[in-house]
Formats: sequence, structure tokens, C-alpha cells
Amino acid sequence: MSNEISSDSRFSSFAEFYPFYLKEHSDATCRTLHFIGSWLVLGIVATAIFTNVLVYLWLIPLVGYGFAWVGHFFFEKNKPATFKYPLYSFIGDWVMFKDILVGRISLRN
Repeated sequence: MSNEISSDSRFSSFAEFYPFYLKEHSDATCRTLHFIGSWLVLGIVATAIFTNVLVYLWLIPLVGYGFAWVGHFFFEKNKPATFKYPLYSFIGDWVMFKDILVGRISLRN
């Protein structure tokens, strides 16, 4: 699998992209909203699986992106990286979620 998203990408790998991603999430409220949205996405997936009501999965983009985009537009005041780098941003969301869980990234400024 190639690490490149597109031929016009300025990042040749996720390792190059992630520091940029973190700068785009420097506001604590934005990071917190991403974190909450990710937890809710995991909850939706678990609920859909355990109840066998897969229609719940349609909520994932609404909840996941909804929380993240509120963070960007109202608190971070920037455009989500998803618009330019969708794959790397998706990966970045989950790496940042993990980094918050293990204490590498704070939810405070």
C-alpha cells in the first residue's frame, strides 16, 4: 500500500503529515470535540453490532465529522484537514485519539 494520498500532496507519508495535523488541532476545545466524537463513533459501532441494528452505522459520519467540524469552525477557526487530506486526516483522528488516551496529548492548552 502506498503512503501517498495523491500526486499533488505535499506530504509523502503519514509521519510527515501528523505534525501538521497536530498544529491544526492546537485548540483544546477542538481536540476535546474530536475526542468526544471518536468515543461516540465507537459507541455507535458497538451499539450497531450488539443490537444487530446496522442502520445505526449511518450516524457515524454525522457524529464523527459533526463534532470535529464544530471544533474547527467555531474554536480552532480553520478548515478541517479532511478537505485536503481525507485519508491522512482519518488516520490522524484515530492516532490523536490514541495519543490522548495514553497521555501523549493533553485536552488542555
